[in-house]
Amino acid sequence: MDLGLTGRTAAVAGGSAGLGFATAQALANDGVRVVLCGRDAKRAADAATKIGHACVGIVADVSTVSGGESFIAQATKILGQIDILILNSGGPPAGNFASTDVASYETALQNGLMSMIAMTKLVVPAMQTRKWGRVVAITSVAVRQPIASLILSNTVRAGLTGFLKTVSREVAPDGVTVNTIQPGIHATDRITQLYGSTPDVGTMGIPAGVIGDPKDFGNVTAFLCSESAKFITGANLQVDGGAYSGLI
Repeated sequence: MDLGLTGRTAAVAGGSAGLGFATAQALANDGVRVVLCGRDAKRAADAATKIGHACVGIVADVSTVSGGESFIAQATKILGQIDILILNSGGPPAGNFASTDVASYETALQNGLMSMIAMTKLVVPAMQTRKWGRVVAITSVAVRQPIASLILSNTVRAGLTGFLKTVSREVAPDGVTVNTIQPGIHATDRITQLYGSTPDVGTMGIPAGVIGDPKDFGNVTAFLCSESAKFITGANLQVDGGAYSGLI
């Protein structure tokens, strides 16, 4: 399927590994010029080389507002303009209400909410002027169904979802779509850190019976950036193998 993205440009935050990398790869495969970032120079460069298609990997730590702003400034300089913004950051540490102190919330909010807001503020106005743009945030199915051991992620991702839903309605008349994708369990380093190298699908309650493939996730994200998805905005799409059991 031709996504109609050839010649478009994309900035992919946290694109050197995991679901961010898979998204960068999918976009590049569909003709998008991609700049991705990571905190480690070699890892970012290696990711860009693996992706090919003239992808560029740069160093930026999007866990802070200043780091997010730096990434956008560098990506804009390289690309000329940013047509597609993928918001993504590393997940905060595990913990519950009793074990998580107040200071940890401040750090998590900088990482998963404030830096994402800062990047959106820098990129979306130019999209509005050009009358075309795509913003997709990689959040978590925990927004719909909080995970007991991830109180920081539950809190931060929900806040980002509320912000982007609001923005989506404001910018829709300008041809800019804003959506989130809520991943469940996928085969990434983050899942290994949380659940070990061989997660038990049965105990995780995944009806599909398998762990998610990051490549498939990347393709879903790329579709939301496509011309065919121009009427999809303000959506929060779970990609979790059926794990979420609610109706809405």
